[in-house]
Amino acid sequence: WALHLKNVTISLSGQYECSFATYPYGTKAAKIQLIVKAEEERHYVKEVQLNQTLEILCLEDTTSENLSNYPLKWLVGENGRKEELVTKDPSCPAVYRNGSALYGKRVRLGLNNALKIFPTQITDDGRVFSCHVVYHPERVQKSSTTVRVFGK
Repeated sequence: WALHLKNVTISLSGQYECSFATYPYGTKAAKIQLIVKAEEERHYVKEVQLNQTLEILCLEDTTSENLSNYPLKWLVGENGRKEELVTKDPSCPAVYRNGSALYGKRVRLGLNNALKIFPTQITDDGRVFSCHVVYHPERVQKSSTTVRVFGK
């Protein structure tokens, strides 16, 4: 037996029980605790000197889960537009795509899926870099970082 929930909201969190009668053994039951979490996006601000290496961690507060097991992508946005910088699939962890015309050779994926940009340019100031980790087709965790570039 299966329970299908549509249009899931936080209010559906709680304990669910399935029980049914069996012959000759009597009633059988199973319980499950459902916790529905709201999608949240963490936002950070990172400051960097002009012409230095900028490194942005994907999910800064995530230490327990191994990000290499899930597909992820890095995007950059400005004025409501977003461009995909880097995508990585867990089936080929050593291979990732970088299809950005804007960032091309300045962007690479570092350890722990951190985004590395070198050298930083004045045009990077104010840009928002976001990391999306796809744990499940309907569960994506996001973090975004606004970059502030300073001259010497």
